[in-house]
Amino acid sequence: MSRADAAVVVPGATPATTRSLSHPLATVDAVSQLPPFSVIDIETSGLSTRRHRILQLAVARLVDDEIVDEWSTLVRLRWPWQRTGPRRVHGITRRSLRDAPDQPSVLAEFARRVDGTVVVAHNMSFDWTFLERAAARQGVELDASRRLCTLWLSRRLDPDRELSHRLGDLCDRYGVVNDRPHDAVYDARATALVLPHLLAAHEITDEAGLATHYER
Repeated sequence: MSRADAAVVVPGATPATTRSLSHPLATVDAVSQLPPFSVIDIETSGLSTRRHRILQLAVARLVDDEIVDEWSTLVRLRWPWQRTGPRRVHGITRRSLRDAPDQPSVLAEFARRVDGTVVVAHNMSFDWTFLERAAARQGVELDASRRLCTLWLSRRLDPDRELSHRLGDLCDRYGVVNDRPHDAVYDARATALVLPHLLAAHEITDEAGLATHYER
């Protein structure tokens, strides 16, 4: 279930920042011969993988620098009275989750969609820990062999930590507009559009170069 209309993006815009980066900004055209990416994002009821639950999950498929498919769904709570957490942040209510698919079916569909791709997230350790724990509870197997974190990629380009590497700040630097932060499908789409800039800045143009940056 998608909660989004098409967002306005400017993937070719010149990055704008008041500070100098420690690397030259490469062009997106440098990215080529790369596998398909499944760029993911989740919204949760809190920060604890033990006590809190996934409320929304989105996947944007990126092939040759282009988003070719998007999928997003809300996730029904196990019990209707469970809390949804900071509604002021994600805007998700218990009422909106009543008719959503249950977690086992959502995770099964997620596993099918990301199979055979490089899974990407901004702050991958947070998203994947939630997904891995939920999948283990439901008996769903996730392919964790190729995972890439855009937060980590961005920080590596700024060893002195002179810049912010939040997703919103990366969008500003690379000319990507995210109209609804903390909506999983918008954040996944924004991350997908930031990714080619980061890969180009790292001069990653093929699978071999990409493999050295996978999460372990």
